[in-house]
Amino acid sequence: MIQLQELTKDYGTTIAVNKLNLNVSAGEIYGFIGPNGAGKTTTIRMMGGILAPTSGKILIGGWDMSKDPVMAKKIIGFVPDRPFLYEKLTGLEFMQFSADLYDVSPESFPPKAEQLLRQFALWDWANEIIEAYSHGMKQRLIIASALLHDPQILIIDEPMVGLDPMAVHMVKDIFQELASKKITIFISTHTLSIAEDLCHRIGVIHQGTLLAQGNVSELQSIAKLGEARLEEVFLTIIKENTFL
Repeated sequence: MIQLQELTKDYGTTIAVNKLNLNVSAGEIYGFIGPNGAGKTTTIRMMGGILAPTSGKILIGGWDMSKDPVMAKKIIGFVPDRPFLYEKLTGLEFMQFSADLYDVSPESFPPKAEQLLRQFALWDWANEIIEAYSHGMKQRLIIASALLHDPQILIIDEPMVGLDPMAVHMVKDIFQELASKKITIFISTHTLSIAEDLCHRIGVIHQGTLLAQGNVSELQSIAKLGEARLEEVFLTIIKENTFL
């Protein structure tokens, strides 16, 4: 569902992403981890069609993002690291705004919006203006709005920021349910315990280069650390590749 081929973003003074190759299958939850400035957000912005690559190719569900951006974006639910919300709208009005962007039919919107707002524990706040929401509620609202058009692929940068433990548990359950329905989920996160618990495979990026990828066991093998936690595995892989 996601294919990145020799994907590169060169700013002249800095190569933010360097010849990145990866494939993510239908129903897979793929975690993307790396230090600050590693190239995670740049990669996600290119995948979402917000930032143009210097070279390489992005295929989303078979659609080339550079040649067919509208078709590619139609099947993506995209949540950036710093989502913008119109805070004078109510939660339900923002959902309607998002639905209009994706041509969700007037007939299907009301039940779909209610189902998602209930699923994300926001229904009781549906008619309250967004500026009254907590940070965690805003984060849940933006994820809910990204699912209105039933995307085949969900791309999220730091999905758990600002969420309390109960909300994290809820969102993890929702992601697992989506994956069971063959929805592909690509998440960038600094919370390694979440990546460890949730993701089928994890890619480690540093200085724009994909250093390693695989499930937790495969990454442990790459780092030669046996049954170590992902945090130790991650730090070892990064340390061994600081010369890049």
